This record gives sequence, C-alpha cells and structure tokens, in this order.
Amino acid sequence: MHLLEQAAVFLLTAVLLVPLFQRLKLGAVLGYLGAGMLIGPFGFGMIGEVESTLQFAEFGVVLLLFLVGLELQPSRLWVLRRPVFGLGGAQVLATGAVLAALALAFGFSWQAALVAGFGLAMSSTALVLASLAERKQLATRHGREAFAVLLFQDVSVIPLLALLPLLSDSGTHAAGGWMAAVKGIAVIAVVIVSSRLVVRPALKAVASYGGRDVFTAAALLLVVGAALIMEKIGLSPSLGAFLAGVLLADSEFRHELEADIEPFKGLLLGLFFIAVGMSANLGLVWERPLAVLGLVFGLMFAKFALMYAIARIGGAPNDAAQRLAVSISQGGEFAFILFVAAGSLGIFEAGTAQLLVVVVTVSMLLAPLAFEAHERALARWTERHATPEFDAITGPGNPVIIAGYGRVGQIVCGVPFTALEASYQQVDFVRRFGSKVYYGDASRLELLEAAKTGEAKLFVLAIDDVEASAKTAAVVRKHFPQVPILARARNRVHLFRLRDLGVKLIWRETFPTSLDMARHALLSLGFGIAASERAVSLFKQHDEQRLEAQYAVQHDEAQLIQTSREAAAQLQELFESDGLQAPTALSGRIEGARPLGIRSTYGR
Repeated sequence: MHLLEQAAVFLLTAVLLVPLFQRLKLGAVLGYLGAGMLIGPFGFGMIGEVESTLQFAEFGVVLLLFLVGLELQPSRLWVLRRPVFGLGGAQVLATGAVLAALALAFGFSWQAALVAGFGLAMSSTALVLASLAERKQLATRHGREAFAVLLFQDVSVIPLLALLPLLSDSGTHAAGGWMAAVKGIAVIAVVIVSSRLVVRPALKAVASYGGRDVFTAAALLLVVGAALIMEKIGLSPSLGAFLAGVLLADSEFRHELEADIEPFKGLLLGLFFIAVGMSANLGLVWERPLAVLGLVFGLMFAKFALMYAIARIGGAPNDAAQRLAVSISQGGEFAFILFVAAGSLGIFEAGTAQLLVVVVTVSMLLAPLAFEAHERALARWTERHATPEFDAITGPGNPVIIAGYGRVGQIVCGVPFTALEASYQQVDFVRRFGSKVYYGDASRLELLEAAKTGEAKLFVLAIDDVEASAKTAAVVRKHFPQVPILARARNRVHLFRLRDLGVKLIWRETFPTSLDMARHALLSLGFGIAASERAVSLFKQHDEQRLEAQYAVQHDEAQLIQTSREAAAQLQELFESDGLQAPTALSGRIEGARPLGIRSTYGR
C-alpha cells in the first residue's frame, strides 16, 4: 500500500473510532488500540507492515518522555527521590521476584524466569501517562506516585538490558553487557555536561537568528539526537529524551519547546497505540484463548495486589493505592524489547517469547478498560461511603450546647439547646425521630463559634470517645473559658484527663448506675432499707475520697496500686466501725470481681 494510502487509513480509523470511544467514556487510548486491531494483519489486514510502523511510532513515546522531563525540574526530581527509589524500587523488586518465582514454577529455566519476571514487572509508560493526563490525574497523589514508579522502571531497563548477555549460554556476550553499562554511564555524563555547554547556547543562537520554524526543527533535532545517542549504545532512546528534557526543565526555553513539540507528540503517540493494536497476535489468542487470558488476568491481578500492598504499607490512602495499583497493572512496551532480545540470545524459546509478547499486548489492550471500570466502581463506592460535609449552623444561639448526642446527650437537658454530633449515622438516626441535631466535629473552633458557644450559659460534654472528648474540652477551655462545662467521663482515666484540662463538674457514666444496682442487690439479700442506704452512702463517700487520692498519684503506677490496696483495707475498717458487716456486693463486687483492687475500680 502506498504511503499516502496508509496515512489515510490511519487517520480515518482514528477519526472514526477515537471520538466514539471517548463518547462511550472508554478513553482515547483504547480507541487507538481498537483502531490498530481493526486495520492490522489480524483484523481486516488493511496494513501488514506492523514492525516498521511500530518503530516509527515509538518516536511518539520518545517525545512524550521529553515533555515529561521538561515538566520535571532537577529540584523537583530531587524531591521525588523517595517515591522513585522507594516506591518504584519496591514495585520492581517485589513484582519481579514474585513473577520470576511463578515462572520457575511453570518450568522456566532460572535465566528465562528472571527475564520474564522483571520484564513483566514493567508497565506501559506511554499508556499510563496518557490515561492519567486524559483524566487530569497527573497532579494527584496516585498520579505522582505512578510517574515515580514508571520512572524507576525506565531507569531499571538499563541494567536489565546489560544483564541479558550475561544470562545467555554463550559467555562471549558478557564483556559486551558490562561494556554497555559503562558506556551508558559515560553517555549520561556527556549529555549532562553538553546540555550546559552546547545545547543552551545553540538554542539561544537559533532563537535569536532563526525563525519559529527553525526553532521547532532545532527542538526536534535535540530530542532525536538524545534518543539516537542512547540507542547507539544499546540503551533506551526514551531515557535519553527524558534526560534531555530534565536538563532543560529550568531553562528559559522550556515553555517554547513544550509548545513546539506537543502537536508531534500527540499524533505520534496515537500512531504508537495504533501500532500496538496492530501487533496483537489475535491468531494466538484464538488458538490458545484460555492460556492467554489466564496469563493476562493473572499478571494484572498479581501486579495490582503487589502494588496495592506496597502503597498501603507506604501510607497511601485506600483510594489512591487502588488507583496507583490499577495504573501499573498492565505490561509495558519495554517488555517487547527485553523479550525479543532474550529470544535472540537464546534465553527464551521462540514460542515462549511470542506468547509473552501477546500477553503483554493484551494486557495493554485491557488496561484502559480496567482504568474505566475501576473509576466507575470506585466512584460508586465513594459515593456510598463518603463522609458528608459538616452542617452549617445558622440562626441565634441557645443557652446550652451539647457536644455528643448519644446515650447521655439525648437525655441530659430539657431546655433549648444546640446539639453537635460527629457521627453522621447517629445524626441520621435521631433526625428520623424529629430531633434537631447538627452534624459536625465539636472540637473545631469555627463550628463552636457558629453555634454561638461564647453566648451559651452551659456546655455539656457528652462525647463518648475519650480522645475527642479531651480535645473538645481543651478547645472550649482555651477559647470560651467563661462557659462552664458539665462533662461525662467513661472511667477514671478519662476523668483525670478532663480534670487536668480544668473541667470541674464531671460525672462517671457507670458509677451512679452501679450504686443503684448495689442498693437493690443488698435489699434482695435481706438487708434493711436503712442498712442498704447506709452501706451505699459509705461506699460512695469512700470512693470519692479515693478518687482524689488516686488523682494526686495518677502518673506513679506503684503509688496508684498502693493507694488502691490501702483503700480496700480502709473500706473494710469503715464498715466494721460503723457497725455494718462489709457486704460482698460493695466490698468485693460493686466494681469488679475482687475487693476494691486497682483492676476492679481504676477503669471506672
């Protein structure tokens, strides 16, 4: 087919399919891949020269990485060193090791398993960055971390390619592998030096004496030159373009270079995805569908699970870790280079290399679908489980503010009040019964000010959570010291923390109920009303005195234990001196299973 006819076929299929896929919200990348499958040798066979098209279209990836490099100033790259080497290194090493172990289990030699594992650990830089840019997610946390992982993968291709000759049966390739690594380091150093001494002065001269067209040609020459230098020594041309972009990121030509190269990048990157779709060996998929699809889904699931676990261990929130894991779950274009090179060196059998290439290609074809399916599923999940916004409080204030509208807060006051509750499930529940409650965090100063706390006569602190209660008490004491606080405490520790914050009026939530139950227990055991009331009163008085003693030594565990033991003996003597037999219900079991020890009372 004539060159112009091929160009017409490429453009026509792209113009027809890409808008259709975008209309279906499947993304432009999947549209390009579908166009390639349609016109390729395994589709309608309209274009059969896949290799030449792919080689030409790979220049789109080169331009993409150059533009990515332009966005990454060296100072910003230094900031990203931890996610690049930490997150990216963990992903490559963990995924490569796991996949290599699985390859060994399938009967691969250790050399072939090593190449297969680390080759499949690579992801598609072009596909991922294009998809993230299309969704405007490059600046998000998972977008930055995905870029860091992809950058480490691109860099790690250098030692992997240098290692291939050492893994072959022929020892004659070993010296060449080491020499390639040495050349790579030397060329990178040359590129860094020449960017300062040659490239920038040359661009200044072109910008001063040449027109816009000449500057565009110079920009393309710069990218092509950096890519060619790397390719000549057997390394990734994309790495050379990326490095050139980074070195020019802080130059005065950054924005002009970006504007000149962007149109070429868009067209060639689309052509690259068309070529990838054309190269999909659908014949092998028809012949061995279960094997191919099983390997594809196994690969994507393994990479997703490992990346998700690494991201979560690194502290990423659930949604960001999921998006990051989905982004890099497919195979990448660098795997094509590794597997073809491994096949030529005899590390892989011809059929194995072809099968792995098909697996990577199909995973790339499915990646945009996985992106879109996950985004829709995650959006629905987030919509169901997302915490709603706090309520806005308007109108005049009330004399009482209640923080925490649960078991205690609902019955503590009968005058006009403003209730604040941090659990939206509880807010929804009580609103069904007609109660007016505001959803909000009572420890937030702006919410307390909106509730007119400064004009209130009383602040009821009925929050169940100890930390939230203490935080709210601290804010109210600091900003509204004139408002008295009535506080509920879960136990002695909670009470002590509130006392330390200056809260004076505190009620232990279980203590009065325990005394009431003890009173009824004594009556049931045959004690008279007067004796029961007297015993409960003595115990209450004694416990309050002990509370003060324990508060004074709360940070000294030995003193705290000693105080509790002495209190038990004192209570026994108190009952005896008052003419009462020490009833078991009070001396031993009113707050626990043994006589007033620290375990039985300190938690109350």
